[in-house]
Amino acid sequence: MVCYLVLTHFRKTAEFVTDDIEDATVNKIALWLCTFTLSVAVCAVLLLPISILSNEVLLTFPHSYYMQWLNGSLIHGLWNLVFLFSNLSLVFLMPFAYFFTESEGFAGSRKGVMARVYEAVVLLILLALLVLGIVWVASALLHDNIARKSLYDLWEYYLPYLYSGISLFGVLLLLLCTPFGLSRMFSVTGSLLVKPRLLEDVEDTLSCTVFEEDSLYRKLHCGSPSCWVTLNMEAMRKEYQAVQSRRVALEMRRKASPWQRNLGYPLAMLMLLALTVMCVLMVCFNVLELLLDETAMPRGMEDPHLGMASFSMFGSLGAAVQVVLILYLMLSSVVGFYSSPLFCGLLPRVKDTNLTQIIANCVSLLILSSALPVFSRTLGITRFDLLGDFGRYNWLGSFYIVFLYNMLFAGLTSASLTKTVTWAVRRELIRAFGLDRLPLTVSRSTIPVKLLLASGLSKIQ
Repeated sequence: MVCYLVLTHFRKTAEFVTDDIEDATVNKIALWLCTFTLSVAVCAVLLLPISILSNEVLLTFPHSYYMQWLNGSLIHGLWNLVFLFSNLSLVFLMPFAYFFTESEGFAGSRKGVMARVYEAVVLLILLALLVLGIVWVASALLHDNIARKSLYDLWEYYLPYLYSGISLFGVLLLLLCTPFGLSRMFSVTGSLLVKPRLLEDVEDTLSCTVFEEDSLYRKLHCGSPSCWVTLNMEAMRKEYQAVQSRRVALEMRRKASPWQRNLGYPLAMLMLLALTVMCVLMVCFNVLELLLDETAMPRGMEDPHLGMASFSMFGSLGAAVQVVLILYLMLSSVVGFYSSPLFCGLLPRVKDTNLTQIIANCVSLLILSSALPVFSRTLGITRFDLLGDFGRYNWLGSFYIVFLYNMLFAGLTSASLTKTVTWAVRRELIRAFGLDRLPLTVSRSTIPVKLLLASGLSKIQ
């Protein structure tokens, strides 16, 4: 229900409120398929935190009658169901939803919803044959003898091989998006909170916004607009609405209390910095464990023994920190995904996102979320071993892949964090001391330190 409300909040209303009943029906069916896919993605995100918390609950109440339903078979069943539905959505439901919305029926056939269904099913079968052929060729290049012997062994060999490739792509995507998202979290959080007066002059920004809003208002309501204003009237109206919403937000930030202004922003920045540094330290510790201990390698676990021992050396507190770090890494990966130049065009807009973009967003989020358990275990964020088919991926047993993955994550995160913090401090100091209003011909990198200190002392006075 929550996923359906989220999708209806971003969907384009004109695609569902139309005179063509056939198009409206097709769009509604595709929206329900997207709702199911997004709900599976949310379940995949919550899979590892729920497993860790369930183990701690059983450790806290080992003989409680009301906790007997919480056992290893239940958690194992949840992992298998999430694995099944995530691959079902990626391989069948989302391609069918895309083909279903783009199809018009075969030439000469009777128009209707069923004609679109037939065309979408045929295209889906052709796509499945193409993908299976590519997987067979790839397996033949890597393992010639096994590929020939298991030509008809679809369920036991080719589907796990395909799932392993999809998971490897998702984990690599997390490797690229998460370090960038960890650095972007500071600027995104800073834009949502009220900064101290030393770092932000709300009055000045509000005055400029009010002037800009008045100028756009006069252009929109002018009696005899010029030709270029008439051509760009729709774009100017959208810009006016954006400026108006920004002005309202600035007025609310001006009314913030001193506690919220001077305490909330520093605490939020310190918390983000602490979480990021903790992630990097845990990954570095996992690298040392990989070099010294073979049990640090991620592996599958068929029969989870919950309630026997904690998965953290610090007990329940360490398990709670693991849950927070896993959710923080997922949030950072989503922020980094939508902030990257390759995928920023997929960012959904309220009431202005077409159905193709919604399908692409659901597929992207499902790939990221289904790779999150493998990602967290590979980096050593948690010691909870992978359950079910999540632990059957071929590349998990390679020490060099896991070791190189940890090293790349630690290096990329450290580099992004160092660059973001240094540039952010420099930018905020320049803005606080008023040096951002210097002429463009003056290079800010050549500003002497004495001028910076003099400007800061005069501003403090």
